[in-house]
Amino acid sequence: MEYVRTRHNAGFEVVNILARRLDVRFSSAYRALAAETNLDGEKLVLLKPMTYMNLSGDAVAPCLARFRASCEDLIVVYDDMDLETGRLRIRERGSAGGHNGMRSIIDRLGTSDFDRLRIGIGHRGSAAGHVLSRFSPEERPVMKEAFERAADALEVMVKEGTVCAMNRYN
Repeated sequence: MEYVRTRHNAGFEVVNILARRLDVRFSSAYRALAAETNLDGEKLVLLKPMTYMNLSGDAVAPCLARFRASCEDLIVVYDDMDLETGRLRIRERGSAGGHNGMRSIIDRLGTSDFDRLRIGIGHRGSAAGHVLSRFSPEERPVMKEAFERAADALEVMVKEGTVCAMNRYN
């Protein structure tokens, strides 16, 4: 609980918003908190790894295997220090970009060919200290709006596809 509402939990904030919108509750599974639902006829599993961030792949890989899902079905939502605070960036594939949680997922899946939604958290000072810090009072309204937009973008990615979401939100 010590990392709740830190910059490193930006992805969880977005997933929590989508879970509230879909009125689903999380339970423990796959070394994570998981919630199963449908979104416009598409099966959707929301997953919040409870491993250390650097071991996120240890939760993602078994979940994909359990549902016999391919990497084409995966969307990872996460923080990005290289983007200005509150900015969104959607991509169909890419590198870990220095994010250890993404590196873990890529290593466990053996590919980087999956969709991702990055949320800018800015960068000040040391990386470790920055990502584990909370947003300043000035940043909170910016991030609240960014989390809502990111949840909107995530819905578009599921319903209409990643390219459509990229055109609308990048």
